[in-house]
Amino acid sequence: MTETSEAASRKVAKLSRVERSAWTKQKIFDAATKIVGKYGYAEASVARITEEAGVAQGTFYNHFESRQELLDQLLPKIGIDMVHFIRARTVSAEAAKQEIERFSAFFDFIREVPEFLRILNEAEFFAPAGYQKHLDNISTAYVRILRRARLAGVIDDYSDEEFEAIVHIFMGARSYLSRRYSYAPAGVTAVPDHVVSAYRKLVTRGLFNASEFADER
Repeated sequence: MTETSEAASRKVAKLSRVERSAWTKQKIFDAATKIVGKYGYAEASVARITEEAGVAQGTFYNHFESRQELLDQLLPKIGIDMVHFIRARTVSAEAAKQEIERFSAFFDFIREVPEFLRILNEAEFFAPAGYQKHLDNISTAYVRILRRARLAGVIDDYSDEEFEAIVHIFMGARSYLSRRYSYAPAGVTAVPDHVVSAYRKLVTRGLFNASEFADER
């Protein structure tokens, strides 16, 4: 046993029962992330997950009633982690700059959790309840951000329903752009600067001349 593992063991031994339970459950989530990311949902057996986590299969069932329950919770858990990660990277006081920071931070997140794209893409078929919960979580949080910008006067002429549509546009853009520019056989790479600049121009300027649609307002 290395000094690092010994130190970790001592730290765990000092945890309360509730804290130790939470720590073990997090280990299982981390292991499931790696296993699903590597093998896919269909091949992510409890045996593989518990072996990766370094826990007994009986311990697994202390935290989850079934394999499916874990799979349904996995994507929403990663999604909330992503929201917290992006929030920590968003420091600008200006709404438009915040959005660009959120966009860039997403690509930082997937470099730290390269399994995310496969987990997201397969969840719709193998963990549909978790997939829908993830979409609802992200949409609700994002719409709340846009509402605050509207109250601050930096966004106008958008309804809550339109905000929801915009959020899904943003989510779709991230998914497709990450697939095109970040994911490669060698691993997840940094998104090119021109992708961020294109997104910034689209968000802050729009794409077409607004006067063309003046009569529709």
